[in-house]
Amino acid sequence: MKKWGLVILVILLGYAVYEYRHELQQDIRIVMGEQSDQGGFAEHSKTIKIVLEDQVHQGDLLLVNKEYPVHPGSVKADIIDLMEHQDIVQGYGLLDNGIRLSKQVAEKFQQMVEAAAQDGVTHFMISSGYRSFEEQELLYKEKGAAYALPAGYSEHNLGLSMDIGSTLKAMNEAPEGKWLQKNAWKYGFILRYPKDKMQYTGIEYEPWHFRYVGLPHSGIMYEQELVLEQYIDLLQEQRSLSATIGGERYNVSYVAVSGNAPLKVPETGEVVLSGDNRGGIIVTVKE
Repeated sequence: MKKWGLVILVILLGYAVYEYRHELQQDIRIVMGEQSDQGGFAEHSKTIKIVLEDQVHQGDLLLVNKEYPVHPGSVKADIIDLMEHQDIVQGYGLLDNGIRLSKQVAEKFQQMVEAAAQDGVTHFMISSGYRSFEEQELLYKEKGAAYALPAGYSEHNLGLSMDIGSTLKAMNEAPEGKWLQKNAWKYGFILRYPKDKMQYTGIEYEPWHFRYVGLPHSGIMYEQELVLEQYIDLLQEQRSLSATIGGERYNVSYVAVSGNAPLKVPETGEVVLSGDNRGGIIVTVKE
């Protein structure tokens, strides 16, 4: 009896640890507030010189829609053919052998698929990834404006977005679609065109189209029920915010730019810069 009691105790402790980690991962705390100086960081900062005009059109937070097109320098530099990288094509299928994607995004997707498998959700498929401008233009001519965007105005031209399907049923009904809508943010992804947001995105509900933006941005957007257009507007208005996600603290600042100028960032912490594709730089610092 003592042996079985010990076994039960170990199981209960393991479950408690799992639940704690699960809750910790979903814990999102956001503080918003305007900061006065450029970037709004503390006095312990350094100045790094970058070509801001180029940086505005580079990064994972670029806004691409009918108003803000993709610039040639915006396309991710690490685009790969997924079929040639079988090490990161595990646990999901590809609609065809020509699907390409940013390697960084493919690796994050792989992590997400592995996590879904632990919840018994295993029938994922990528039906579309990166498209060149030429491929997008051909698709636009074939499908028309009702089903496709002109070349340069689609997120698929960046390499950050993909259409994810299920081999079971349509994504709005499939376990894969439901799991992603609840959990994709934990891996840096957002449902780009959700329900009731067409007034902001200009695109009707697409339960299959997911976009990589990275943490903490995906978590903030999920918590606040924001699409990318709204999120960038929020950053531009608030100038800064901080978020604690899963015990990790992030500071996010928005800097409007004009021409080439130096930019101040903290001396400590992991710093990531991204343009917004419409005149600003988003500085993310993980403490």
